[in-house]
Amino acid sequence: MNGVRLAISWLTVLPVRGPDAVDRAAAGRAILLAPLVGALLGAGAAGLLWALTRAGASAALAGLVVVGALALITRGMHLDGLADTLDGLGSYGPPERARQIMKSGGAGPFGVAGLAFTIGIQAFSFAALAESDRWLAVALAVTTGRIAVILACRGIPAAPGTGFGILVADTQSALAEATWSVLALALAVLAVPGRPWLGPLAVALGLAASVILVRHCARRFEGLSGDVLGAAVETTVALTAAVLSLTVQPG
Repeated sequence: MNGVRLAISWLTVLPVRGPDAVDRAAAGRAILLAPLVGALLGAGAAGLLWALTRAGASAALAGLVVVGALALITRGMHLDGLADTLDGLGSYGPPERARQIMKSGGAGPFGVAGLAFTIGIQAFSFAALAESDRWLAVALAVTTGRIAVILACRGIPAAPGTGFGILVADTQSALAEATWSVLALALAVLAVPGRPWLGPLAVALGLAASVILVRHCARRFEGLSGDVLGAAVETTVALTAAVLSLTVQPG
């Protein structure tokens, strides 16, 4: 239960208090349970999207509100991590300088542009899925973003000077990585009725892109940090939702 409490307290603003002391073992258990928190958030996102559209809101407005609601319930930390990561990648200095930029607390041009682009993709993709009543696809995209965290926390050391990275880096096993990925791929078969291949394709592309991003960031920053995990979450959600929305009507 400590792992569940820690995962919820880390990944949401829900009033759940985590354990007083957190070591790498506890952090690893919390990361392992991140997809369950993602499923909770995904169900809430799908429910809010349904309620807004049924209340008469346009799909585009509903999609944007849902993205905002997800940011609020997650303290905006994933979006903040995305902005910091993009600013770090956009710098021309050595890894030490890139890490300093990421810790500065401000958002540079790369971060701002990346936020606008990612939020837009998520909002319009959710809107397209809502217009075709693909509620499972919405929940799946949000959950897949949290599976990306498990893939990121395997085989990569922590970047120097990153407290959260030291706690969670390389805490996951190949079994955890494979189990969550297979579960998502299996569930994805149901995400787009009439096109059972599209859901697994979306999940596979989203997770593959996150692995590429995280590995590149690890080379650029000399390891894993919490900001990179946030970037992995947001980009995976955006890409997965976008692919799921490419074909929303059975052919």
